[in-house]
Amino acid sequence: MTATPDPYALRPARPADVPAIVGLIGELADFESLSHLMEVTPEKLHPHLFGERPVAEAMVAEHESGAIVAFALTFVNFSTFLAKPGLYLEDLYVQPAHRGARLGTRMLTRLAQVAIERGYGRFEWCVLDWNENAIRFYEKMGATIMPDWRLCRLTGDALARFKG
Repeated sequence: MTATPDPYALRPARPADVPAIVGLIGELADFESLSHLMEVTPEKLHPHLFGERPVAEAMVAEHESGAIVAFALTFVNFSTFLAKPGLYLEDLYVQPAHRGARLGTRMLTRLAQVAIERGYGRFEWCVLDWNENAIRFYEKMGATIMPDWRLCRLTGDALARFKG
């Protein structure tokens, strides 16, 4: 009995993938009903992934057809308690037609391996409180949902006006 070839390849994003990643970010924004906040364009994202001083990394799932059907975007954060860097997952999105292929599990597993390989102390991300499917998925994988923590954010005019 021979195994069926995997129609998906997980790989680091390449510069040519940026327009597809931006398209997937748009799909994610639609899913989260946050399209009105979306300002990303390929021209804005490219330097942050592939410029002189990149601040983020992306992984993609490429279907054998050549289509980019999923992405994960991460960056390095730091834990003062552990005195170690960590890997922070900003976004992970799999197109609905490809969700049965375990791409989310595979991407999270690979990112956890990256964190271990780099000697990081944590791999973490946030999940919207209404996304019960995602919460169950993450808990099933062994993630701890941190109920006592709340995300704080300054952006736009509030960031510009902030004086402390």
